Amino acid sequence: MEQENKKKKVGFNIIKNDPTDGHKGYGIGALSLENVSPVIIDVDEESAHVDIGAMHARSAVERGIKFTPNREDSKGGKPFWLVWVTIDHKEDGPYYAGVTACEMTINREIRRGYKSLPEHVNNMDKSLKRQIIVDQMDDKSKRILKEFLKGHNEQLWYNSSDELKNSLNG
Repeated sequence: MEQENKKKKVGFNIIKNDPTDGHKGYGIGALSLENVSPVIIDVDEESAHVDIGAMHARSAVERGIKFTPNREDSKGGKPFWLVWVTIDHKEDGPYYAGVTACEMTINREIRRGYKSLPEHVNNMDKSLKRQIIVDQMDDKSKRILKEFLKGHNEQLWYNSSDELKNSLNG
């Protein structure tokens, strides 16, 4: 037992700012997660909010739920979207650079949920790479996300690409 406790735990490193600033060693090629935020959309409640816990699959809606990649396990559950939003800067100022959506269904009554963990990880990466992936969202969810992004910071929305704006116009 004591030996198990002494094993080194492998953690997830969030590297702030430029990982190569000042040296040419550790961190080269690493992505900075400094400008990405997870937004949770509750479709039924028509609400959206940032929940940093989602960075490690520990958002308020995910806690206490056993997730599987099988939709049948969460039958009758509520629909949610986890949207990875990346902010970047250009000449005009900051803007929403990457926005990618991932589906979740949560049945709190039976404490089961559906999500595709590989999709969540891949879409976070795609958001960091400045991609817009919201096609799979229904019009209601797109409207909720659009209102949230505009309401959060109208200047960011104004500076964002036509691709994002058109994608969320349903």
